[in-house]
Amino acid sequence: MAEHPRQGHRGRVSRPSQVVFLGFVAAALCGTGLLMLPVSDAAPGSASFTDALFTAVSALCVTGLSVVETHVYWSTFGHVVILALIQIGGLGVMTFASIVGLAVIGRFTFRSRLQAIAENRSQELDGTPKVVAGVVKISLGTEAVIALVLAVRFWLGYGKEPGEALWLAAFHAVSAFNNAGFSLFEGNLEAYASDPLICLPVAAAVIIGGLGFPVLVQLRRAWRQPLRWSINTRLVVWGTLILLPAGSVFIAASEWNNPDTFGGMSGPERVLAAFFMSVQTRTAGFSSIDVAQMEPLSWLGMDVLMFIGAGPAGTGGGIKVTTFAVLVFVVVAEARGNPEVSALGKALPAYTARQALVVVLVAAGLIAVSTAALMALTDYSMDRLLFETVSAFGTVGLSAGVSSALPVAGELILVVLMFTGRLGPILLASALALQERRLKYRLPEERPIIG
Repeated sequence: MAEHPRQGHRGRVSRPSQVVFLGFVAAALCGTGLLMLPVSDAAPGSASFTDALFTAVSALCVTGLSVVETHVYWSTFGHVVILALIQIGGLGVMTFASIVGLAVIGRFTFRSRLQAIAENRSQELDGTPKVVAGVVKISLGTEAVIALVLAVRFWLGYGKEPGEALWLAAFHAVSAFNNAGFSLFEGNLEAYASDPLICLPVAAAVIIGGLGFPVLVQLRRAWRQPLRWSINTRLVVWGTLILLPAGSVFIAASEWNNPDTFGGMSGPERVLAAFFMSVQTRTAGFSSIDVAQMEPLSWLGMDVLMFIGAGPAGTGGGIKVTTFAVLVFVVVAEARGNPEVSALGKALPAYTARQALVVVLVAAGLIAVSTAALMALTDYSMDRLLFETVSAFGTVGLSAGVSSALPVAGELILVVLMFTGRLGPILLASALALQERRLKYRLPEERPIIG
């Protein structure tokens, strides 16, 4: 029996989706088991199941939230396990998201496929092996360069032994590129808040990892020819160039006179800290100031930035910059009365706006329900709990001082949010893209009152 074309596309994508989902579950359980071993605990005994599960899922989903102090609770073996989970999670999602992108291209007509491939400067219709090799090459290469810079700084600037400096540099470089935010220092990176030779390399790794593999490939090949960039690359680059400075200015303005965060810093140091924290809202989770002491206004602004997140097919989370940008252009088109939505000189298909709206509404709904559940379980204020749930869903890892004090039920809610936030938007967006179909009939139209 001949296979229905649309069923064939859905079958080809559903199987990889199931494999990735089950693979992440297996990796999380394996990491949990390893972290429960006595050798993973710095103190005598072993970690509890919930502590090990929370840490394993947080590392695998490159979030960075933690219910224990990473630098003292886990042994060197435990730190190696966490590092391995971060690398697996980052590489896995980048690879899967990139391959799904090829599958989405494959559902269209042959002419459309050739056009899409030409825009992305690819030479083959089936580029899966090249995608995997490219992801690994870019990831390891970036991590190696950042690790070298950090190692030299830890060694010459802070008197660390060469071996220790290299280990600290490698851990933080991998954690930064994969937007994880795990740190081996007390207070995360607060001790280095005024050191640009630590903060800027870490920020650079976060930005590069958050751009996404397709964008990095196209920038490498045609970075001097922006007119040849695909719409995806232009939206990610322009979105990043707008959100990073805007976030920096907002954080600087709201925290400038806060004695618990920027107090004691000089003007340039405050600017550096504001920029660094703005970068971290792209779903990295490192912190150079005490997030729990920030102003509620800062939390609200960072909620928005964390919800938007980074670029697609990257190591960051959130609904993605492209999804947010599409909705912005929908609003612009409606405000101007345009019959179709356009972005940067390109017309956007109608289903793109619908898919973006579905992703945003599902994400917002999950965050709202989770925040309400945590409010019922704890006595924390809504602004703190909202910050925590957005951070978990966006796989950010910044904490307003809530995660480590949650009951077991609250920890499990964040575990589900981290897992859903890491895989959910990718699986949902790909499923929506591949389920597009043409109806052979139209129902009579009737318009309800809007607004």
